[in-house]
Amino acid sequence: MSAFRTSHVLCFIFSCSQTLASFGNFWHITDLHWDPTYTVTDNPELVCASNGARPVTNAGKFGDYLCDSPWDLINSSVYAMKDILPDPDFIVWTGDDTPHVPNERLGEEAVLSIIGKLTHIIKLVFPDTKVYSALGNHDYHPKSQLPPEQNNIYEQTTQLWQDWLEPESQLTFRKGGYYTENLLNRTGYRVLVLNTNLYYDQNQQTADMEDPAGQFSWANQILTSAASNNEKVYIVGHVPPGFFEKKRNKPWFRSNFNRRYLELIRQHHAVIAGQFFGHHHTDTFRMFYDSNGNPISVMFLTPGVTPWKTTLPGVSDGANNPGIRVFEYDTSTLLVQDMVTYYLNLTHANVARDRWEKEYRLSEAFQVADASPASMHRVLNRVAADRCYLQRYYDYNSVSYDLSACDGSCRADHVCSIREVDFDRYEHCLEKEGAPSPSHALTPLLLSVAFSLFLASY
Repeated sequence: MSAFRTSHVLCFIFSCSQTLASFGNFWHITDLHWDPTYTVTDNPELVCASNGARPVTNAGKFGDYLCDSPWDLINSSVYAMKDILPDPDFIVWTGDDTPHVPNERLGEEAVLSIIGKLTHIIKLVFPDTKVYSALGNHDYHPKSQLPPEQNNIYEQTTQLWQDWLEPESQLTFRKGGYYTENLLNRTGYRVLVLNTNLYYDQNQQTADMEDPAGQFSWANQILTSAASNNEKVYIVGHVPPGFFEKKRNKPWFRSNFNRRYLELIRQHHAVIAGQFFGHHHTDTFRMFYDSNGNPISVMFLTPGVTPWKTTLPGVSDGANNPGIRVFEYDTSTLLVQDMVTYYLNLTHANVARDRWEKEYRLSEAFQVADASPASMHRVLNRVAADRCYLQRYYDYNSVSYDLSACDGSCRADHVCSIREVDFDRYEHCLEKEGAPSPSHALTPLLLSVAFSLFLASY
C-alpha cells in the first residue's frame, strides 16, 4: 500500500473513531448556602447571620469569606453557568441551600422558602434543562436531622422539584429523600440520587439504625438490576463517605454506614461510571479500590459556591473562592473524560466586577488522558510523590484561596483522605506517612465545647 493510501486509511479510521465517540457535558453545582440576611454595612457585627460572631470588616457586594452567599453571588453564579455553557445535557445540584446559622434562626418555613427560591432561579435561567437534585444536611429543620421516613420537608420539596422528578422518583423521594431515573430517559444509562444525610454522624434520627429508609437495600437492588440490564450509572449525593482532608480524623459517616457504602461500591463498581458529591466546599476527590489495590471507582467532590470560612475546630483557614464545575463525558459509556472548574476571585470581584474565570482543566493540570479511576489514581500518585503537583492540587483545593505551602503534615492529610475511604486503612495510611493521628482522649468539657462548635459548621 502506498504512503498516500496509508495516510488516507489512517485519517479515515481516526475520523470514524472521532465520530463514534460522542461527548456531552453537564454542570455540577453545590453548597450555595444562601444567607438572606447578608447586607453591606459599615457595622462589622451586622453584615450576616452566618459569620458566627466573627466581625466582618470589609464586606463587598458579592460576599465575604466569613459569610455565606449573598443573593448577588447566587445570581452571579447561575448566570455565569448560562454564559459559559448555556445548553448543558443536564445539571447536578447536590444541596446545602441554607446558611450556617443556629436552628432557631431558621425554621421549617424558612428552609423551604430558601430551597424554593434557589429552585426558581435555576428553572428561570435553565428552563429546558433536566436537573438531578439532592438534599444536603442543611436542607432540613433542624439541620442534619433528616429522618428515614416521610415528612413535610420531603413532601414540599417534592412539589418544588416535580418538574424534574419522574412520578416513580416522587414516590421514593417522599419516602426517604432519594430516587433513581434513566439518565435523560435514555435506555442503558441511569442516575442514582442518594440521601446520604441519613448516614451523617450528626444525624441523631438514624443513629441506631442498620439501613435508614431502606436506602442501602434499595440501592443494592437498583445496581444489581443495572448490571442485568447492561446499564451504566452515575451516583449523586451530598455528604460523602471517608474523611475531611482539612481536619485529621474527621469522618462524616458513622462507621457502620461508611463500611456499607464501601461494600456497595466494591460490589457494583462495574456499572458505576462516576460519583458526584459536595459538602466539603473544597475541590478534591476520593478513590475506591478492590481487594488487590486496583482503582475501581472515583468520587468527585465539587467546590461550593459559598465562600464561608468553616468554624470546624482544628481547621485554621477553611474558606474558599466560589466555584462551579463542568464535567465532560462520553455519552456512549458515561466515562468522565474531563472536568473544568470555574471560579470567582471574591476579593477582586468586590473591588471590580464578577468575572468568572476558568481555574483549571483536569487533563491539562495533571497530565492525564481522562478522569477514569485509573487516571485519577495517577493524579493521586503524582500529588503524593511530586511537590509541584501537590502544591497545584492544594491551591485548587480551596479554589485558589489558600496559596500557602502544603507541608508534610498537610500532604499526609490530603493524600490519606483521598486514598483511603475505609476508617482502618485511613489510620494505617497516616501511620505509614509518618503522621499518626492525634489522640482522641478529650475531656468531657472539651468534647462538649467541640460538639457545640461543630453544630454550627458543616
